[in-house]
Amino acid sequence: MSIAPSPNQNHLLAALPTAEFEPLAAQLELVLMPLGQMLYEPGSQLQHAYFPTSCIVSLHYVTESGASAETAGVGSEGVVGVSLFMGGDTTSSSAVVQTAGHAYRLERHKLLQEFNRAGLLQRLLLRYTQALLTQMAQTAVCNRHHTLEQQLCRWLLLTLDRLPTNELIMTQELVASMLGVRREGVTEAAGKLQRAGCISYRRGHIAVLDRSGLETRACECYAVVRKEMNRLLSDVQYRQGI
Repeated sequence: MSIAPSPNQNHLLAALPTAEFEPLAAQLELVLMPLGQMLYEPGSQLQHAYFPTSCIVSLHYVTESGASAETAGVGSEGVVGVSLFMGGDTTSSSAVVQTAGHAYRLERHKLLQEFNRAGLLQRLLLRYTQALLTQMAQTAVCNRHHTLEQQLCRWLLLTLDRLPTNELIMTQELVASMLGVRREGVTEAAGKLQRAGCISYRRGHIAVLDRSGLETRACECYAVVRKEMNRLLSDVQYRQGI
């Protein structure tokens, strides 16, 4: 049974005390996020910030040749559109829906108004941005120095953390695009993980059977990202009843 969308499903929104959340709640707009939807393109003026609840958004860069690679993923732990409150308004990367679901969006002027109140929302957004920068930096290190199998394990674990199930609806072509590698390389790495009993793969679906096995085969990059996210947001007190 599907769960009705709620702002409480986004960790940043759920962390706000009632006094700060209620004025913001009236400004939030629930939006459907279909697979492949482009939220913004390089150089374009961002109009909204998105707080995912059940979707996952991929931040990635596309080269002049058409090749692409993911720099970070954003799920219910965060927000898409940090350049809006960091003062940039635009970005050189793209944001596209990787896993379909829902999000709450907030118009950019309203986001800045709330951010400039200098309350808990501002502190949460800044701490999340630091965690996002850690994820981006670790992705760059991982793509340069670690094997494709380790990269795939890291990516699967981070994606799994953002989903309510252990099954990903994901083609190998999409995974290859996220990692910035050839599809044949993903096929080989996924085959090794399937033979080891870590995952089960059929066209368009990846089921994680042994999470601990993935963690053992992953490089340190997954643990670094997870630890930093927990460190920066561990003291968040969720609203009573959440």
